[in-house]
Amino acid sequence: MRTSRAGRAGQYLALLGYLVFLAFPFLWLISTAFKPARELGSLHPSWIPRDPTLDNFRQAFDEQPLLQAAANSLIVALSAALIAVVIATPMAYVMARHRGRLATAATGWVVISQAFPFVLVIIPLFVVLKNLRMINSLSGLILVYVVWALPFALWMLAGYVRAVPRELEEAASVDGAGRLRTLVSVTAPLLAPGIVATALFAFITAWNEFFFALVLLKTPEKQTLPVVLTHFLGAEGVADLGPLAAAAFLATLPSLVIFALIQRRITGGMLAGAVK
Repeated sequence: MRTSRAGRAGQYLALLGYLVFLAFPFLWLISTAFKPARELGSLHPSWIPRDPTLDNFRQAFDEQPLLQAAANSLIVALSAALIAVVIATPMAYVMARHRGRLATAATGWVVISQAFPFVLVIIPLFVVLKNLRMINSLSGLILVYVVWALPFALWMLAGYVRAVPRELEEAASVDGAGRLRTLVSVTAPLLAPGIVATALFAFITAWNEFFFALVLLKTPEKQTLPVVLTHFLGAEGVADLGPLAAAAFLATLPSLVIFALIQRRITGGMLAGAVK
């Protein structure tokens, strides 16, 4: 009993240490965003701003088009997430339910595609989009994000499909439902938690992505939020720390808010699916 309690206490301590490790950068970001310039240059920084101010936020909005960049990021991220989920759901169903060359090839593509770094694909990708006249356009960036998110979305949704009992689909088939009707009416509702989780992953990936957006978007009015954040760096690499922290804090809020609103539904949907 004592060994069990000690092991559990060790697990809780490890979890607490991990949470502190994850929370430290975000808490320091919030603290920096509300500090005045004189505190940012202090030799003895403090966790809590002694004289909190909103000047960094005002300066960030005055210096850079943050609202336009946020709108661009929102359009790109939402579009990429929705398109990726719509394409991946039927493909994941085929991968999970039908064993054959197609499923094997798709699984191999999922594994291999995740092994390629961005640098290796950016030149051929740039050439292809240039030939399609999609350079410096949000539609071209959306296409890139959809293709990049599809492998993981397929792998993730296929696992959810395998968790759905085949007996439910067989019962629907006995009642006269076809493959498409079974997928829409029987399988898809049970996949709702997985679809939401996959869409959330695709959204956050597209929202935070920097490299493709930097290379493919040229004009300031088309750039996304991660690219605009780099404009707070000077020519010699000196950061305008206060406005940069304020803008970065605002950039993290959408992901946190969306996850906070959806995570209960994901958990509730999983429990409901288990009861069914």
